[in-house]
Amino acid sequence: MKAAQRFALIIGIFYLTIGILGFIPALVSQSGAMPPSIEKLGVVSGFGYLMGLFPINTPHNIIHLVTGLLGIVASIALDSSRLFSGQLGIYYTTLAVLGLVPVANTFFGLFPLYGADVFLHGLTGALGIYFGFFATPSLLSLFKKELKEDATSGEVL
Repeated sequence: MKAAQRFALIIGIFYLTIGILGFIPALVSQSGAMPPSIEKLGVVSGFGYLMGLFPINTPHNIIHLVTGLLGIVASIALDSSRLFSGQLGIYYTTLAVLGLVPVANTFFGLFPLYGADVFLHGLTGALGIYFGFFATPSLLSLFKKELKEDATSGEVL
């Protein structure tokens, strides 16, 4: 298993777990301090703080579940895990940057983006960019390795 595949599997399991935990009421603290932008624009169903730290709501949990499932499925092959990691890096870094905008606090009113969530998305995005674009072997090096293995095994191409 290559590094990008391992990353896709680990991040998939992590986000699938976070998505499931977001639906367990005992782990979500209901806070009376909801930002005004979320009250006006946002989806308030299921709003709370996962483990008292990460602001979440129902659409946010669903996105985490989908991200987790996609990561697990993408970890099957190297090319799909590279694509998943790179796209995850781009999207989650964008979410982290949007979370830094003080007036936003939401992603177009769908889910909250502030606090510890910004750091989680930023770290996920940075790791995704690394494993999607830099840490994996290039397709050319993989092709050369296959040619070399075929030549040493005595098979005719």
